[in-house]
Amino acid sequence: MYFLTTLTLFGSCFTATNAVKPLVDLGYSKYQGLALQNGVTQWLGMRYAAPPTAHLRFARPRDPPFVEEIQQADQPGKVCLGTDTAPGSDLWEAQSEDCLFINLSAPTNATAESRLPVYVYLSGGGFVRNSDAGNNGTGLVVAGDHSLIVVNFGYRVGAFGFLTDGDELGPNNGLWDQVRALEWVQTHIASFGGDPGHVVLGGASAGAGAVAYHLTRDGGRDHGLFAGAAAQSVSGSNLETVRGSRYLYETFAIRAGCAVADSARCLRAASTEQLQLANFNVQPMPGAQGPPLYGWNPVIDGDFIVEPPDSALEKGHFIKVPVLTGDDTNGGSTVSPRTTTTFPDMNTFMRNQFPWLSLAEMSTIWDLYDNPNRTCPNTGCRWRQLSDAYGQMRYTCPSLRINELYAAKGSQQQKTWAYRWNVEDPAQMADGLGVPHVVELSAIWGPEYTGGRAPSSYYHPAGINAHAVAVAQGYWTSFIRTLDPNTYRVPGSAEWKPFSLADKRRLLFNTAGRTEMETLGLNLTRACAFFAKIRQTHT
Repeated sequence: MYFLTTLTLFGSCFTATNAVKPLVDLGYSKYQGLALQNGVTQWLGMRYAAPPTAHLRFARPRDPPFVEEIQQADQPGKVCLGTDTAPGSDLWEAQSEDCLFINLSAPTNATAESRLPVYVYLSGGGFVRNSDAGNNGTGLVVAGDHSLIVVNFGYRVGAFGFLTDGDELGPNNGLWDQVRALEWVQTHIASFGGDPGHVVLGGASAGAGAVAYHLTRDGGRDHGLFAGAAAQSVSGSNLETVRGSRYLYETFAIRAGCAVADSARCLRAASTEQLQLANFNVQPMPGAQGPPLYGWNPVIDGDFIVEPPDSALEKGHFIKVPVLTGDDTNGGSTVSPRTTTTFPDMNTFMRNQFPWLSLAEMSTIWDLYDNPNRTCPNTGCRWRQLSDAYGQMRYTCPSLRINELYAAKGSQQQKTWAYRWNVEDPAQMADGLGVPHVVELSAIWGPEYTGGRAPSSYYHPAGINAHAVAVAQGYWTSFIRTLDPNTYRVPGSAEWKPFSLADKRRLLFNTAGRTEMETLGLNLTRACAFFAKIRQTHT
């Protein structure tokens, strides 16, 4: 007994004296992090790439500059400019073109030899904003028994991330920012106690859509940047070719005052304010009556994106790693117009988002969805029907498509898991939102760590859904740590069975943290099959 106690004390001292110090030397800069009282050390606002300004505007990210002085890493860097940020507005001061900063939360007792699993998160926001920039990884580190590291970062969005002329201004720079951050992790994560060979790539909404692009990048070639993926509400965005997106470039150049022979040079020389005024007011897509919710998207460039993810998945052109993905019950409720009353209203909204939809295809969509909002005292009588259809076409079905094709084209070693988040918050239910888009992020990260966006029912100890937070974190931290969501799940929670084509089952998260496996309904499978068919028709 004495011998064991001595060894334990010796081991504790060894860990304490060899723990990663808050001051970390990355070669190009030294960053002074902040050790918190909960056993987590944070490094916030570290540069992972050079400022994408001046001649680096609209270019792929470059290595960060060398700085000799110690840099304080106790505050996040500025957020990348979103298309909803008007010059001079309250958000303007918090956002910038100079935004390629990375944040990291790690156990304070981690050593350079710890080789802890790493979770790298891609923010959502429709590729037009970094919606999750306020997320902080501390809660996940604590929930994961101080046995993992969490990384998140800013990447360029809107015109600054996805404008291209097909020549001087290269495409998909926002995605290349993500690659640069993942390469930074490979180079530097060991300095924080992390394992570069055990990185789980995560994301929500457009961030989850980006996960799909990384899974199918370069025709499915594995660049060794991650070993698993966890995607919440995969966004099935429009995907143009470089040539097909030319109208965006020309419209943007005209609006920015650069309708000149050397428009690329003009755009690089323009002020941030001048460009943001053009970025702020997005134009309708060809064939649409009004602007889309998300007007900037990645394009097929023959390099990063060789073909649409759906086509790549069909052919087995994807990285063979374990994947976890899912969605919320009412993913379209927060973005579909609540005033929707008529079929023309519904058709206009859908065509503004997906201008390639034919009238016959839209008619079939409305046949697939009943209208549950017949009394409609506070909303348009077709709002719920529209939000159900849009939510499943945009988020639910793309997520399930990944599950189905991974199950069909993957292997037993690369399992896939599906879920539906159906945790009802009283305030959201009273507002008619149901269980809205990416609300589960507040549970996964912890309600205190999502920038004040969490429903009140998620907070411990009084919230009726506080246990749902613990349950969600048990599954997600298990997946991050072991590539299996069941390893450290909360006692009493259901075993999360892998998705298979034989039974098509997913985990159902219910109010108060109850969980069970459910089988996909026939109506949902029919709708998803139709959406997959028409997407393939128009790509």
